[in-house]
Amino acid sequence: MRVVALISGGKDSCYNMMQCVAAGHQIVALANLRPAENTGQTDELDSYMYQTVGHHAIALYADALDLPLYRGFIKGTSVNTGRVYTTCQEDEVEDLYHLMKLVKDKEGVEGVSVGAILSDYQRVRVEDVCRRLNLQPLAYLWRRKQEILLKEIISSNIQAIIIKVAAFGLDPDKHLGKTLDQMEPDLLELSEKYGVHVCGEGGEYETFTLDCPLFKKKIVVDSAKVVVHSADAFAPVAYLRFLKLHLENKGESSGMFMVNSCSCEVSCDDDDIFPSSEDDEPQKNILVLWKSLKHSTLDFTKTFGSSGKSPSGYQWFSGITAHFLPSKGKNAQEAAREAFSSLQANMTSEGLKLKDIILVHLYMKSMKDFNVINSVYVTQFDLCPPARVCVETLLPDGVLFCIDCLAHKYDIATDDVLHDEKLVMHVQSISHWAPASIGPYSQSIKVGDVLYCAGQIALVPCTMQLVSGGIRTEAIVSLRHVERVLEAMSQKTALHHIITASCYVTDSKHIPIAHSIWQKKLRECKKIKTAQRRNYSAKCAIRC
Repeated sequence: MRVVALISGGKDSCYNMMQCVAAGHQIVALANLRPAENTGQTDELDSYMYQTVGHHAIALYADALDLPLYRGFIKGTSVNTGRVYTTCQEDEVEDLYHLMKLVKDKEGVEGVSVGAILSDYQRVRVEDVCRRLNLQPLAYLWRRKQEILLKEIISSNIQAIIIKVAAFGLDPDKHLGKTLDQMEPDLLELSEKYGVHVCGEGGEYETFTLDCPLFKKKIVVDSAKVVVHSADAFAPVAYLRFLKLHLENKGESSGMFMVNSCSCEVSCDDDDIFPSSEDDEPQKNILVLWKSLKHSTLDFTKTFGSSGKSPSGYQWFSGITAHFLPSKGKNAQEAAREAFSSLQANMTSEGLKLKDIILVHLYMKSMKDFNVINSVYVTQFDLCPPARVCVETLLPDGVLFCIDCLAHKYDIATDDVLHDEKLVMHVQSISHWAPASIGPYSQSIKVGDVLYCAGQIALVPCTMQLVSGGIRTEAIVSLRHVERVLEAMSQKTALHHIITASCYVTDSKHIPIAHSIWQKKLRECKKIKTAQRRNYSAKCAIRC
């Protein structure tokens, strides 16, 4: 994939470039946004989106990497600061859109390298820009454990210095200009004592990269001065202003680099995959009820139903069916549209809209029809689609698919209690974390204290290809994806908080194996809970 790298000068954007190259992508251009010259803020801009300190030195990156550098000015401000971003012409996000459109038109890029680690605010906005331009965001650092990530960055021979400090325990006179390897002990200590993010994800510090294995030339700081932005007695804010820099050639072998093994790969030799004790062996006495359905037992002309709305605002709609009869001149797309029109009409009669759906079960007669059905499905939902489970199953002739869905809406007219906002996780970036949500579904939706999760299959996140190794490997990887989604939605939530789960297998012989893996993971969770002796109150409902 031809990729443009968003660069700020920091360590994260440089290390993500290395991850992109290691994944087989080609960095063909660099992109950066800087403060507009008429703002009067020539060093640093108060931006929710962009690191601007050190931006005067970014021009050197073009020569250092021997790549074209596209730069734009930050003309907007942080206008739309909600959890979901919608286009707002006065917002600084639109400056990124225009810059990315220019790079796409000039360089024919297909992907965007993004150094995001933990900021949903930044990720959501970069993903929105990429969605509008049909570009794939690549965020290989997303939700990595920061202590491990910092060690990786240092061991990868990225030479970055602290260019800004803004946290308790960080001293401008002591820490500005220090390298990451010099700072690592201090950062780990501050994290242990005060909860400082060791990679600076809380804005505690910012870095500037002088050299990395991708550089053809390294940047050398000849002179700089300290600028104190806020002389707070406990957490002073200060940064380095570069006064003079130059480039130096590097040796021929300096372009070689190694990236640690992919953190989302699963080896078939891992203890996780094969049972390490008799307790982990599939149990022979598990009761399995496996019944083959016959077409004659299924009457899909009378199956639609609605549960009625619960006191807490939930309502099930089931049996929405798409009838596909080519002999009558109806194609699959028309059948899908009719099914969704039926769903919408039934929901409207109950005072609900499609946007109120939080979970969908989509049962398909054949996955060969998925692309056609999905092309209609995607038009039905906005930027926060419901979580979805999609499986191929036995359906009668003439039935293309069947949908069950759960909707939720608070009855404001009869309940004036202040409710929690519906939270949606819809990560579209390729990473090492969990599979990207590249379709019209969200990984998870949280309503109150309950989580609803989309189905997870054993895709390797960075390649989006099915993992090899069979049912054991697939079970482990699928559950790991679920764990990571749960933790991202609510930090203290784990598998043992699940109150209901569904597991789909392609053959009944796989059920004991999947069950044994599930039991093993639950035992591990309970051991951790006992060791930590914490009282978790989070709950979740899950479909996997």
